[in-house]
Amino acid sequence: MVVKSRVLKNVYRDSIALMRIASAISQRTGVARAEVLMATPANLEALHQGALFTPEMAGASASDIAIVVEAVSDDVVLDVLGSVDDMLRMESVAETGGSDGTFSLPAAIEQRPDANLALLSIPGLFVKREAMRALERGLNLLIFSDNVPLEDEIELKRQAEARGLLVMGPDCGTALIGGVALGFANRVRRGSIGIVAASGTGLQEVSCLLDRAGLGVSHGIGTGTNDVKAAVGGVSLLRGLRLLEADADTDIIVIVTKPPDGVVAAKILAEIKKVRKRVIVNFLGGDVATITAAGATPAVTLEDAARLAVEAAGGIYSPAVGDWSQLPGEMGRLAPTQRYVRGVFSGGTLAAEAALVLAEQFGEVYTNTSLTQARRMPDARRSLQHTCVDLGDDEFTRGRPHPMLEPAMRHQRILQEAEDPETAVLLLDVVLGYGIHPYPARVLAETLREARERVAKAGHYLPVVASVCGTEGDPQSCAKQAAALRQAGALVFCSNAQSARAAAAIAQRRVEGWGPP
Repeated sequence: MVVKSRVLKNVYRDSIALMRIASAISQRTGVARAEVLMATPANLEALHQGALFTPEMAGASASDIAIVVEAVSDDVVLDVLGSVDDMLRMESVAETGGSDGTFSLPAAIEQRPDANLALLSIPGLFVKREAMRALERGLNLLIFSDNVPLEDEIELKRQAEARGLLVMGPDCGTALIGGVALGFANRVRRGSIGIVAASGTGLQEVSCLLDRAGLGVSHGIGTGTNDVKAAVGGVSLLRGLRLLEADADTDIIVIVTKPPDGVVAAKILAEIKKVRKRVIVNFLGGDVATITAAGATPAVTLEDAARLAVEAAGGIYSPAVGDWSQLPGEMGRLAPTQRYVRGVFSGGTLAAEAALVLAEQFGEVYTNTSLTQARRMPDARRSLQHTCVDLGDDEFTRGRPHPMLEPAMRHQRILQEAEDPETAVLLLDVVLGYGIHPYPARVLAETLREARERVAKAGHYLPVVASVCGTEGDPQSCAKQAAALRQAGALVFCSNAQSARAAAAIAQRRVEGWGPP
């Protein structure tokens, strides 16, 4: 293999645009690996760890783009490196709509003086400066960027609170504001249910389940994961709750988050007591009694939150029927050594929810997400007993595309789990929406076919269970993705919680008591 690189000095592109380019060139014939990223210290360190750092990168800075390609020959590498310029130009045209565009906040405000929200997706070290400029001009913020120092987040949210503004993020991947999808969001109906979430995939799962039930979302406010930590204090979640309480188009409010730190949970529950609207709370794995005492309705899973919201709105929650009837046939083909569920996820909250469902059945479950009911994985690169691993965690994505952008990231991990003779079920999520890979199920299907071929040669069978988080309005089409997974031999369910229950049933070799809610 040949590894070569280029550094483009003082050139910036949005991280999603760079990930799209990296994904596209990675799929070319003869290319083993490719990275296109801003040359931040963290990204350069990731290239070091992946044996992709080259001498040309030694003088690169966070304002430069680093491009590195590993391929079968010099010709392939040079061809790919030469094509990146055109791809970057195309991304630039897409971002500016083909116009001359604008490259400063004041110029953007001059063009859109009526705007009240700015979206930032720039290297984390530069976020505070640009975010403060936006706040000083009276703009609310969605900060898609990650790797923002915690002290910067605290200061930005303190300043926003003093100005009566909202900061969604940093590391806010999803929002639905006034029907506009921001970040990794889905195309869902407008309606009377408002969501505030310290979880991107949690917001996606609930909003998609509401859409399938025929209801819609007024606003989906993301906060970023750190918001519910004691150091930050739940500032954005509390402001989001107040905004939805004051919003005339919102009748029902849903709160979705992994368990907040104790002091933050107390603040949220105290604020809920002041809210006159119906509030449904999913502190994933949190204490149900304290939620009820605050006058809210507790939801154990994301699907429960959607169902309760539908019923509160006077609707009937009737989830699509999953492949429950095929469970007996799957468990009947397992070998005695196959005992464990192995979840390989792209969504952190989906991984945590699956771990919570499995923990109810098996007691001990391992994960790399924050969940009190599960044990922390000693090494996130190696599964242990029942495991749900989030491959979208910073440990896996630093300097690499997120698995929602590049499903092939899960290829080696799926093969690793499949070849383990103790794996009884492979559990997967497939997340759809804007900004996400155009056909994730097709990429995963190719990996699943390879995994099953390897397993068959070893003389046993591997059940695969998956859920699809998306709608028919999404660019990828929920039905098409589900069909591609079924063609690859997977069982498909309409929610992440249901797929986790199905996986547990197969591993337990027990059908009784299982089925859709």
